[in-house]
Amino acid sequence: MAQSIEHDTHCPANKAAELIGDRWTLQILRSMLLGATRYSDLQQSIPLISPAVLSGRLKTMAEKGLIVRRETGGGRSASYRLTASGRELRPVIKFLSSWGLKWAARNIKEPNFDVGALMWDLHRSLRVKELPDGETVIAITLSDAEQYRKWWIVAKRRKVGLWPQDPGKDVDVYLTCRLPDLVDLWQGQLGVRKAIAQDKLIVVGPEDLTRTIDNWFPVSPTVAAAGSDD
Repeated sequence: MAQSIEHDTHCPANKAAELIGDRWTLQILRSMLLGATRYSDLQQSIPLISPAVLSGRLKTMAEKGLIVRRETGGGRSASYRLTASGRELRPVIKFLSSWGLKWAARNIKEPNFDVGALMWDLHRSLRVKELPDGETVIAITLSDAEQYRKWWIVAKRRKVGLWPQDPGKDVDVYLTCRLPDLVDLWQGQLGVRKAIAQDKLIVVGPEDLTRTIDNWFPVSPTVAAAGSDD
């Protein structure tokens, strides 16, 4: 009797699943594809992962050839980079994100929202090229959040920083919304203009930023690539 494919360790699909089928490995890969290179970046982008698990997954991913570790600062710190095989997973992660938006997003419940991960995604997908030259400071208030209600995004050219505390900078534009609405905005389920018209997104700032908010407001890379309807 032929061996079941589930037990065939030579099956390429099974081999791939062994490499990337773990929940945390997928999240690390996704974060690195969005630009995370440092341990602190990964901690911020995946707040629920423990330091021990993160360190373990990074070590395993390096052993499997998905990433490489490079010492920086004279050996006092390190950065992590995707290898060629890791970079080739981009369409796989993109497909899983697209599938999740279509079929799995409906299963996300409000108590399960990970605010830190969402805000990290937002600041990494801010469309900086559409902002004016110089520094732009965006203050975001989550009106229904019990914790971590206020966040600041500081964008300057290609450098974008995320702050859970007031960075002490003059704010250019203020955004206020409920957490579920912000998730819908980022996932492309709710258009920016529609959210403003329905008072789901309150925007206060100069005309050059409020008028062009459709252009610079952060959306999921999956949505940006596919195009979204307002």
